[in-house]
Amino acid sequence: MKISEQDVRRVADLANLALREDEVARMARDLDGILSHIDKLNELDTTNVQPMAQVLFDAEETATLREDRERPSLTNAEAVANAPLTSGGYYKVPRVIER
Repeated sequence: MKISEQDVRRVADLANLALREDEVARMARDLDGILSHIDKLNELDTTNVQPMAQVLFDAEETATLREDRERPSLTNAEAVANAPLTSGGYYKVPRVIER
């Protein structure tokens, strides 16, 4: 798949990114390389490969995940206790979207 510089500019605009011309060209080249690699991966025959929902599927004794057990939740006051700025029990953050 060929990614054009116009595609990169459109995505950058949607993400509210300001890219220089040299960055636009580099991003187009990099994204095109990534998508080409994905196209190659899609050519692989995976008909006899079992789907996996978890990488550690049969690794009971070596699994690094903790046991999933119910615990009390944080109170609202505890959740916002270390926030630099709060209001009404919520986090306050600076406005980042101008448009």
